[in-house]
Amino acid sequence: QVQLEESGGGLVQPGGSLRLSCAASGSIFSINAMGWYRQAPGKQRELVAVITDGGRINYADSVKGRFTISSDVAKNTVYLQMNSLKPEDTAVYYCNADVAAEVSEYSGVYWGQGTQVTVSS
Repeated sequence: QVQLEESGGGLVQPGGSLRLSCAASGSIFSINAMGWYRQAPGKQRELVAVITDGGRINYADSVKGRFTISSDVAKNTVYLQMNSLKPEDTAVYYCNADVAAEVSEYSGVYWGQGTQVTVSS
């Protein structure tokens, strides 16, 4: 089994910054990709950013220039640095990982529990 633990969410004023972290643990052989999704009330879950084991990065157009995704391979951890936050960034942010597990039957896509980000004055 694999677990994803998220942290770093909270309340911040417009223009402020926040850093999210997500650490994967368990019987992990390797991680093919890790990313962040978000879901605002009444809206569908959407991709925010993703990074692969080869260093390929993709951002949603709405966050380009403001958010930065990075990873620490040794710690099986992905980060999302969020700057110049806007009220429309308010959502529950979910970590996602495509995992190759030591036990092959547990390989697959895993989700974190979600962390609330609220941008408001």
